Amino acid sequence: MKKILSIIKQFRTSNNFWIGLARDLIFIAGMILLIMLVSQITLGTPRPAVAVESGSMLPNIGIGDVVLIQSIDRTEIISYTQGSASGYKSFDNYGDVILYHKFGNTTYTPIIHRAMYWVDEGEPMWIGGPPAPHAGYITKGDNNRDIDQVASTSRLQPVKKEWIIGVARWHIPWVGYLSLAVH
Repeated sequence: MKKILSIIKQFRTSNNFWIGLARDLIFIAGMILLIMLVSQITLGTPRPAVAVESGSMLPNIGIGDVVLIQSIDRTEIISYTQGSASGYKSFDNYGDVILYHKFGNTTYTPIIHRAMYWVDEGEPMWIGGPPAPHAGYITKGDNNRDIDQVASTSRLQPVKKEWIIGVARWHIPWVGYLSLAVH
């Protein structure tokens, strides 16, 4: 036991560059785990944080940002339309940013885009657009020109509530680059 304590003391007090770097990386990993644990408990999601893989939400959420997600069971979604009427903003724009499974398929990488407005079954998905095959949210990346239902992201399919994982609440810039590099 004394030998282990001696090794730990050497590790903590060493002036070696590589050992200092290892200490810093262990500290960062510990902080990320702590943040994820706290968000798991407070936000109630099985996947409390995700690393953003694309630039579709620029400039508000960037590639490599880690986004903390609140469970859909613990919050209500405020769409862009509702947010613009009430003044509610998240990530520097009106309405909530949601994380959802494309077409409800969990094998796809989840999409993180803004909920623009709600449509009921049979309503046009956009002005002059086709009727919605079911009720759901029309979504769009802040950096995308078109809504997801026009683009290939969620072509002609409003996002059903049961496809939604949660609502993005906070983000930590650049922390997810390591996770993206590994995957």
